[in-house]
Amino acid sequence: MKILITDGFLVNAGGVSWKPLEEIGEVIYYDDTTSEQLPERIKDVDAAFTNRVRFPAEIFQYANKLKMIGTFGTGVDFIDCKVAREHGVSVCNIPGYGRGAVAQMAIALMFEICRRTSFFDDFMKNTGWENPIEPVVSNVRQMELTGKTMGIIGMGDIGYAIAKTAMALDMKVLAYRRHPVKELECDQLRFVDLDILLKESDIISTNCPLTDETRYIINKDSIARMKDGVILINAGRGALFNTQDVVEALDSGKIYMAGVDVFDPEPCGKNHPLATHPRCVASPHVAWSPLETRQNLVNRSAENLKALLDGTPKNVKN
Repeated sequence: MKILITDGFLVNAGGVSWKPLEEIGEVIYYDDTTSEQLPERIKDVDAAFTNRVRFPAEIFQYANKLKMIGTFGTGVDFIDCKVAREHGVSVCNIPGYGRGAVAQMAIALMFEICRRTSFFDDFMKNTGWENPIEPVVSNVRQMELTGKTMGIIGMGDIGYAIAKTAMALDMKVLAYRRHPVKELECDQLRFVDLDILLKESDIISTNCPLTDETRYIINKDSIARMKDGVILINAGRGALFNTQDVVEALDSGKIYMAGVDVFDPEPCGKNHPLATHPRCVASPHVAWSPLETRQNLVNRSAENLKALLDGTPKNVKN
């Protein structure tokens, strides 16, 4: 069996072990693969694993033996799942792999906005704290989270991990998903429709999959229904935000600040209007990338492939 890794560089950084896949078959590894290189590389392999390399409809004419495409992540929006199915190719993802890591990044972005730790650290190191009534320090806006309401759009594994952290901070949680899980409700958490979430939340975190229905779910209309001074957090998918609409709302003050780990497009370059906005705390799509999280991706990718070979496929998205 031949197993292709199309773009393992980001997964491999720092040295993960590929042994779980090597025990199944011959691993053909590439740091990256361009769209021009993919047709040749996909020939005669039985399984392919991708991080961000796209698999459009036309690529499947070259996939002579391919039975599975595995994603090193949860999203499959960069793979033509319909055409894959027509060619007998299963598309498998890794649900919940980053539950801890991505939730922690969302909370870290929220903390940075509300408590400004990097600003104070920079002040201590580069200015020095000499005046007990230093106005530069006392005039920095901070926010206590106790009693605030967090709205979570997309209450899956990651969303619920964020919710549990918010509740531990004595916050209220409003959750929105297509199929509410009433068993999760408690005094601090309840499922509501999107309109109520937008109207009542002080902080909104987007954690839903990117689909035709959720693309640009944060836009001019939805922002208009939010509280003045709302905080937005996005560690999900960049295109959940309409960039221009969010930037305009930051400029007007409708949105107080945004904490963003994902952008539209990616990589977003040096001049992206949201990434470079003075009231956006930005990071380069690293929520998923602790070493432990990436090793978990490899381990669970091997489990998906073994299950397919055993005739009991799991985590199939098409």
